[in-house]
Amino acid sequence: MSIRPSIGWWRPAAVLPDSHADAARAALGELRQSISIYQDTSSIGVGLGGACSLGSSTAQPEGAYPLLAYAPVMRPDQLGSPEFLAEHGVRYAMMTGAMANGIASCEIVEAMADAGMLGSFGAAGLSIERVTTAVDRLQANLGSKPFAVNLIHSPNEPAHEMAIANLLLQRGVRLIEASAYLDLTPAVVKYRVSGLVQRPDGTVECRNKIIAKVSRSEVARRFLGPAPARLLNELLATHQITPTQAELAVRVPMCDDLTAEADSGGHTDNRPAITLLPTLLALRNALHTQYGFAKRVRVGLAGGIATPASVAGAFALGADYVVTGSINQACIESGSSDRVRQMLATADQADVIMAPAADMFEMGVKVQVLKRGTMFAMRGQKLYEVYRANTSWANVPAAERTQIEKTILARPFEEVWSETREFFLRRDPGQVSKAEADPRHQMALVFRWYLGLSSRWANAGDDGRQLDYQVWCGPAMGAFNEWTKGSFLEDPANRCVALVARNLLYGAGVLLRATAIRQQGVTLPDAWVPNGPWSDEQLQSLGV
Repeated sequence: MSIRPSIGWWRPAAVLPDSHADAARAALGELRQSISIYQDTSSIGVGLGGACSLGSSTAQPEGAYPLLAYAPVMRPDQLGSPEFLAEHGVRYAMMTGAMANGIASCEIVEAMADAGMLGSFGAAGLSIERVTTAVDRLQANLGSKPFAVNLIHSPNEPAHEMAIANLLLQRGVRLIEASAYLDLTPAVVKYRVSGLVQRPDGTVECRNKIIAKVSRSEVARRFLGPAPARLLNELLATHQITPTQAELAVRVPMCDDLTAEADSGGHTDNRPAITLLPTLLALRNALHTQYGFAKRVRVGLAGGIATPASVAGAFALGADYVVTGSINQACIESGSSDRVRQMLATADQADVIMAPAADMFEMGVKVQVLKRGTMFAMRGQKLYEVYRANTSWANVPAAERTQIEKTILARPFEEVWSETREFFLRRDPGQVSKAEADPRHQMALVFRWYLGLSSRWANAGDDGRQLDYQVWCGPAMGAFNEWTKGSFLEDPANRCVALVARNLLYGAGVLLRATAIRQQGVTLPDAWVPNGPWSDEQLQSLGV
């Protein structure tokens, strides 16, 4: 252990504690009390509580010991932004992100709410009926407890995006997680602006709150600024907002919270968190000054949040809150299958790959998925290459058509088109009209059938389609598996979403405290720093 000269004196509140490793580890892990690293003749100890006096006084007070480092109380509920906790009515500054197709299930949202955290329901890719059922359940089961619902940018299905926004407005859902946006749309602007009212004191109240998840500065700018005039005018012209709401819209940003989405599962730009978060924090500060809004947008971090160290790093970088994703899919409450949970439990950090996205297939947008145990990424890329190279299915060389029908679609093209046509006649008839006039669009819809169902096959644990499973996953999954190896959390059956979240928050508090001590010149032995994971009983005893 390397140390520097003392920074003052520490007087214990009771009997001097033991200085062996077990006692030191227990003291460092008791985050509800301050700790002092002190010198006792030839040994170093860790003391809880007591009284400290800082300074260079040469006279040693009676009953005191040289103080080498000090760390205050650092409970998990102190991490992050107090404003985030207060505004959303939660105990901890952590939320679970909205993995699509109901992978971020009602069970996840309810478990997080019961544990004092925020969960976002994965509404993307689901029908209006499925989302309605989920919202009704969450409102009935959670009452006043907070939750969010995902509103995803759907450039190929703007009518469905607007229908989801209207449903959330009709049901009185007051918080959404807006994700995958390339630009602001009428749907997300309508949701935000419809909830604006002027208080008696003249300030603007935003009743419909938005947590916007972004990975690019240009998209962040749009959410950090007011709603654009062109979209306000469009909504006004169609009587979807009032003139008063349009006037108030210029006085508030488009979101309350902005999540910097780094290298994550699903839609991602694979941005490094260590550069993305500071960039968006600086942008937030600049635009807050530029617009002069009454309230400052909070900035959180997603992507790579999977271990106590990553959570501690996020808060050290200035994150107001953190968002987990990939690791939640491996928990028992997720809307995925046991087979997928087992696949995720064996993933390493390098076992991920980029693949075409079903919702933005024609645009060439990609999502990050699990590579080990599935051929989805290669097969999806093959479909995209065929789409780019041909104007219609009839123009695809016969050998390629046969290969695609046999190994990817596993059915004749025309049979898949018939099923796809029936689906869109119910969901968005305009897509059918466009496909009947444009053979290339018809081919895109059929290929999107495969890309879309591949996630559902995974969620259902379909026996005949395991090689086609699309499992959204980032490198965080591998990091989590490495951290839990050899512990009770290595078994997917023990991975409960709230227990995992509490582990990460508590472990982050321990690491931040150890870091604070190291920054004062004292490097603690590894054996003194608790590393987890911790059981539910252990966390309860520690007040978490």
